[in-house]
Amino acid sequence: MSVILIRSLILYMLVVFAVRLMGKRQLGELQPSELVITILVSNIATLPLENVDIPVIVGITPILSLVCFEVLVSRLCLKFPKMRSLISGSPKVIISGGKLDPKALRELRFSVDDLMMALRNKDVFDLSEVQFAVVETTGSVSVMKKQTEDNPTRSDLGLSPENADPPQVVISDGQVSQQGSEILKNAGISLKKAAGGLPPDKVFFLAADSQGNICLVPEGGLHSDKN
Repeated sequence: MSVILIRSLILYMLVVFAVRLMGKRQLGELQPSELVITILVSNIATLPLENVDIPVIVGITPILSLVCFEVLVSRLCLKFPKMRSLISGSPKVIISGGKLDPKALRELRFSVDDLMMALRNKDVFDLSEVQFAVVETTGSVSVMKKQTEDNPTRSDLGLSPENADPPQVVISDGQVSQQGSEILKNAGISLKKAAGGLPPDKVFFLAADSQGNICLVPEGGLHSDKN
């Protein structure tokens, strides 16, 4: 039992390392080559767990080899566009000028139901609202609505708010982050003042932006917002 546990921990850490090495993507955002590598790595990792007679190195070696191969292919794809197009494919326009291209849908083997589901995921329920749509190499659909159907921006309304980065987490469950501390420093606010005089271990959540706006949640759970 202890042998299986040790093997499981080793392979778990290895697979996590392999996935991190390949990059941060969600499953639905994987390129075809990345998805194949992910499936192969998961299958190979199970072999030493199902059969204790198989040495762990038999699982480690092919996993590392596949990941290294994927990293190498990714580098080559960045350098050679034709190779990238061959391995990952290329985006396909399915709606242009507000007109749907049935031929493009057939080439992608996209049904009307598939298209409508993808549009609903973009909060579009009426095909006539779409000006331009393209199927990405990951299979996701990017949509641009018609100007007459799109939500107005602040500039459309004549407003000119100051652009600013979103708030950064300063304290999470009592732990102070370096990045958040830099935000407070740039805003000219001390950590003690931002935390309302509370020590970090008494703060559950604290976020701040470069303009000095603070969001504080003490350990007790009572929400408090300050500017």
